[in-house]
Amino acid sequence: MASLKFLLTPIFLSVLSCWCLGNSGPQLSHAQITHTNDTIKSGEVLGNSQQLVSTDGRFQLGFNSTNLAGGYLAIWYTNDDYESKVWIANRGTPIQINSQLFLTIDTDGLLKIVHDGEGSPIVLNANEAAPNSTATLENSGNFIVKELNSDRILWQSFDHPTDTLLPGMKLGVNLKTRQKWMLTSWVTDKIPAPGGFSLEWDLMENGTGQLVMKHRGNMYWVSGVGSNSDFENVGTMTLDWRYYNFSYVSNETERYFNYSSPDMSVSRWVLGSDGSLTDNPKAFFVGRGMCFGHSSNRGCAQKNTSTCRNSNQMFVKKLGSFSQTAPSRLDVNSSISIGDCWAQCSSNCSCSGFGTVYINETGCRFYTSQFEEDQLGNREQFYVLIKTGDKPSIRKIKWWIWIIATVAALVVILGFLSFLWRKKIQWEQESSEEATLLELTTSNRFGDANEINNDGKKGHDLKVFSFASVVAATDNFSIENKLGQGGFGPVYKGKLPEGQKIAVKRLSRSSGQGLVEFKNELILIAKLQHMNLVRLLGCCVNRDEKMLIYEYMPNKSLDFFLFDPKKRELLDWKRRYNIIEGIAQGLLYLHKYSRLRIIHRDLKASNILLDDDMNPKISDFGMAKVFGLNDAEANTGRVVGTQSRHLLCPYFILMEGNFSEKSNVYSFGVLILEIVSGQKTRGIYHPERPMNLVGYAWELWREDRSLELMDSTLLESYSTLQILRCIHVGLLCVQEFAADRPTMSDIISMLTNETMPLPTPKQIAFSAQRQLIETNLPSNERESSSATITISEMDPR
Repeated sequence: MASLKFLLTPIFLSVLSCWCLGNSGPQLSHAQITHTNDTIKSGEVLGNSQQLVSTDGRFQLGFNSTNLAGGYLAIWYTNDDYESKVWIANRGTPIQINSQLFLTIDTDGLLKIVHDGEGSPIVLNANEAAPNSTATLENSGNFIVKELNSDRILWQSFDHPTDTLLPGMKLGVNLKTRQKWMLTSWVTDKIPAPGGFSLEWDLMENGTGQLVMKHRGNMYWVSGVGSNSDFENVGTMTLDWRYYNFSYVSNETERYFNYSSPDMSVSRWVLGSDGSLTDNPKAFFVGRGMCFGHSSNRGCAQKNTSTCRNSNQMFVKKLGSFSQTAPSRLDVNSSISIGDCWAQCSSNCSCSGFGTVYINETGCRFYTSQFEEDQLGNREQFYVLIKTGDKPSIRKIKWWIWIIATVAALVVILGFLSFLWRKKIQWEQESSEEATLLELTTSNRFGDANEINNDGKKGHDLKVFSFASVVAATDNFSIENKLGQGGFGPVYKGKLPEGQKIAVKRLSRSSGQGLVEFKNELILIAKLQHMNLVRLLGCCVNRDEKMLIYEYMPNKSLDFFLFDPKKRELLDWKRRYNIIEGIAQGLLYLHKYSRLRIIHRDLKASNILLDDDMNPKISDFGMAKVFGLNDAEANTGRVVGTQSRHLLCPYFILMEGNFSEKSNVYSFGVLILEIVSGQKTRGIYHPERPMNLVGYAWELWREDRSLELMDSTLLESYSTLQILRCIHVGLLCVQEFAADRPTMSDIISMLTNETMPLPTPKQIAFSAQRQLIETNLPSNERESSSATITISEMDPR
């Protein structure tokens, strides 16, 4: 990783330095904010978009708020598919998620989290500081503060565990300082604040010891005596101990337990908010809620004197509802979670189930009525008390043993026959799918075969992914991996076994994109090779499932930044201008230099993806149209697309029914105006007359006030000449008549040659007096229109 770079203005640095250092040291300067990848020195600043990385690359430290209700300084494994946080500095004091966050060490050696929100800086080593200190993220995941040019450790994150035990961390006690090393669970999976469960180390007389879990200070579970590689009360069926080596230390200074796992690149033990204890996190030490109530599970230490509960009763998560309309009792305390609800309901004889109060799974609702299960309806999930039934006596087993054996034999035989039948059907389906894929990836009959396949090749060098590999890569299309929702279906983030990240476009069954559109996008993108076009890696077809596999763009799409009040600040004018130029280059390639002449027909901010360096890549070719090499325009009897089809030229849609390269030029003009203004096409409000962004830009240009269109966040980075030139070019692109609009070659010349004179824009394709809204046309006019409109929402142009 290259050295960290800080994009801080001099004015902000001056303010930040006063805020961070107070009167204890000099102000920060540009020379003071450069440091190595794994260490931050006195006077340096780590921004909220930067990370420290251990020298071996295994761990990262930085500010992270993914899936969490607030901003936190955290440590995590670099190559962890679960993206779990192994340590959080400010778990009890979250910072507003929209605040700017910084980590710094002042001249007194105080390690601070500073922010522009409410509240004071958070000091991590208040009583363990020394001047001229450094903070380093080690290869073990330990974040340490020590004196410069000294090995003396002043403070370390391993002395302040959260919910995770890493190899080399200690569970136990320092007998001199009375410091206790213990794990404390989160309140919920989304709230890192200390929860109800703790994990401690209990030293025994024989020199070994046991793990002790407590719930709100009460004994909950004990591991039993530990050996070199396992514990007495943890079964070998649930955990493979071969990966672990345990150490037990007891001397005059400290008593503790720790472990090592030399064969595992990612290893951690996590104390869950529900009382579970997991490793890495695949195998289970302790299961959720297993020790509440009358439990006979190994190691359970709960004391329950209630006579109404027994070991045959357990709480199970079910969908449905209780017959009573309201809970019998509420506990609205937002610091308690599922484990607390479980404990209270277990000890109350009348409680038949429970749920949480808040959406973040805190608070408790208790029920005493009968539960009605409903797996198909839109019902809520509850934890419901069920009875597993008494074990049958030996005599009953003897009476029924022959019947059971006979039934079991019949079930096995029928199951085997059913298995063979399913395999036969599966083989036939796979054969059909293979034929479909072969037709898709070798077909040369889309458009004019001679034009498309003039190189004589029938294939498109696309990889065919199996459905199982896509499911594994996206963690079964989990919500956590969902990147967004397009007009034709959701898009998911995935990771292949070799480590490559991918984006999976899963076409919705109800999207309207059938074999033709799928084949369209597949063949088109496979033939396109340009730095400003997204790269298609392959496809997957499984029964009625159709998926496209793209390269992963880590910065999502242009609209993710452009239309967000805070994120748009990351797009300074230089980046926006580069994005405009990159889109133009991509369109020029499509129109002129690719082997096919292609009209995208769905050009909008959400279809412009951004790579690591914020370079634009045009995506989503499901609507694209191929022209013959000598065609100037084509006719369509059907306009398809997403609900936000506002970037297609409306004059074409409603009046002509034709599309050409100039349709893309119109869409590009609208994109220019959106990028300059930071506003959506329909984001402009005028008190006197209806107006969209194009109309507003036109009115400002006519009144010689075009600079007022500029996004206010560009005040410190813009070029007046480039801003005005881009607005001028944008208005030339959205002129009413296609013949008046420039070509993409002309546009690139206009943008890059600042001395080139620009023509005066003619009437644009929108005015306050001329509004073409299809939904207001009489039904007979709609039916007689040359283009059948299937769009539910559209801007007037």
